[in-house]
Amino acid sequence: MENEQKKKEAIALRLSLARKQAGLSQAQVANILNLHRPSVSEAEAGRRNVTATELSKLAEVYGVSVDWLSCTDSSDGDEFRDKLTLAARELAKLKNEDLEKVLGLLSALKQTPKQ
Repeated sequence: MENEQKKKEAIALRLSLARKQAGLSQAQVANILNLHRPSVSEAEAGRRNVTATELSKLAEVYGVSVDWLSCTDSSDGDEFRDKLTLAARELAKLKNEDLEKVLGLLSALKQTPKQ
């Protein structure tokens, strides 16, 4: 039972992270899925199960795989790792020159003294 709850929480986290990364509000997602906004909110809070059809559509809209959203991709639902995965997907879409700029920015951030 505890393992099932952890998976539900991991899925809820990924739903929220992917939506935010896609730049969509809960209301926009609800509109896309033809649901009420609270349904999206409840799913992202882990209090509502997402149907297979909804999961498939969300994966398409968010640009991620169903396996990733449903935590069947062999990763453990670690929030930091999930954010890195989403960031990597976005970086892969950049033109080479833009990727070089991002890498330069990351390098500068690493060299910035910690407060």
